[in-house]
Amino acid sequence: MWKTTVVFIVLGLVLGGCNAVLNQKGEQMYKKYQVQRTKGPVRLDGKWDQGPWKGVEALDIKNFTGSEPDHKPKTEAKVLYDDDYIYVFFRVEDKYVQAVARNYQDDVWLDSCVEFFFTPSGDISEGYFNIEINCGGTMLFKHQTLRGVNVVAVENSDCDRVRIYHSEPKIVDPEKKEPTTWVIEYRLPIDVLEKYAPVTRPAPGVVWLANFQKCAGKTSHPHGLTWSLIDTPRPDFHRPEFFGTLEFK
Repeated sequence: MWKTTVVFIVLGLVLGGCNAVLNQKGEQMYKKYQVQRTKGPVRLDGKWDQGPWKGVEALDIKNFTGSEPDHKPKTEAKVLYDDDYIYVFFRVEDKYVQAVARNYQDDVWLDSCVEFFFTPSGDISEGYFNIEINCGGTMLFKHQTLRGVNVVAVENSDCDRVRIYHSEPKIVDPEKKEPTTWVIEYRLPIDVLEKYAPVTRPAPGVVWLANFQKCAGKTSHPHGLTWSLIDTPRPDFHRPEFFGTLEFK
């Protein structure tokens, strides 16, 4: 089964260049995003279209599986890199915003949450990282081969090295029902990743596999949205066979 999945991924990437492969509904799969090298320091100040982020293309997180949710917040993300870090910036135009998780590895996906799942190479058999951060900046950070297989939680001391800007307070409770635009911006040290998995360091021409998600599992209006379409009957973000590609420039 796993070998079949790998063949499916490779075939999709080759035929579609990660942009043109369609599922049986005619929906686009295997997205591709070009990651630019930052031209200056990234300050982590939440300024979406200023400084090094000005003019950087945003990707849209708007696909869903299963039943269409009644709340689909507009969610975008941008990515930059340099020799030492990956920089990720999410912007969400939301409602029904909540954050109650307090500690590393808590169930942040039940809150208003954004997620970055990625294999830091082009070889999906090496597993993937999942970084999930709620609107209050609380993070879950793990590596695993497949959902629930060979799961390793990143140590707290390494989580501390991921610097996070969050526009909402750590705890948002009760839920904010009014329209709220919130951001998460963070700096991910590449050498932290290297402690847990093989990493092909970003450089022009290097490709990683990835997906980006927005979820809110236990708010009053739960939903799950993805960048690269996950073509399954039920929502399941832990499906690396549907990852798109990050192409470093």
